Amino acid sequence: MTSPAQPAVPPALPAGAAPPRRWLGQEVWLVFALSLGTSGLRALLHLLDDLTSGTALQNQAAVLNGSQAPGRPWLDLALQLTSIAAGLVPVLLAAHLLVRSGESLRTLGLDAGQPRKDLVRGVLLAAVVGGTGLAFYLAAHAAGANLVVVAEDLPAVWWRIPVLVLSAAQNAILEEVLVAGYLLHRLRQLGWSDNRALLVSALLRGSYHLYQGFGGFAGNLAMGLLFGRLYQRWGRVTPLVVAHTLIDVVAFVGYAELAGHVSWLPTA
Repeated sequence: MTSPAQPAVPPALPAGAAPPRRWLGQEVWLVFALSLGTSGLRALLHLLDDLTSGTALQNQAAVLNGSQAPGRPWLDLALQLTSIAAGLVPVLLAAHLLVRSGESLRTLGLDAGQPRKDLVRGVLLAAVVGGTGLAFYLAAHAAGANLVVVAEDLPAVWWRIPVLVLSAAQNAILEEVLVAGYLLHRLRQLGWSDNRALLVSALLRGSYHLYQGFGGFAGNLAMGLLFGRLYQRWGRVTPLVVAHTLIDVVAFVGYAELAGHVSWLPTA
């Protein structure tokens, strides 16, 4: 008897050899189809739902960190931590694919090689972008172009702030490693110009914030243009992760402390 035909297995790459362009293109599509690309599509559909609901955008809310098991704090905590961990899997996938092509996350500048410089750059960037972003959000909401962004709606228990900090760090690692570092690095390897790659990266970043409204899209598009250009110049994603983490920590924890206590902050 003859054995059934086996599927052809691509030959292993020689050590140090660059993967074929076709492989890199497929790799990029798959990574983002499993992560932020699909998030962008879902965000667009959520926005379409909001626009056709019959209620003005500024009278609707988008919850960023909500309870996953109301009234059951230990189960809620377990679900929160599971979601945070699952959100980092695409980063691990990108790291694995980089290693398979003879590279690593160090190729993207995600390492502890320049701690002082990365920290200073990250703090300064967070101060500029965070303040500007808050002002833009308030203006967009007042103009009716944005939903109320409820940064957190967690129960008032001991793990509330630690979970918000972990959520901020997860957002930063996921977005900056994939959208600023990995995507721009792979597009450069595919022969794209820096300007073309930067525009695609920024549009992607804006797309998965569409669930917040047009203001969320525009604000994150601008942030993507800035962060992407800085990555192209510095060749390091670490200061972007630092900046993004600080921005989100201030936003999440600040909302937890200020919501309902100040008149200028929109609440649901």
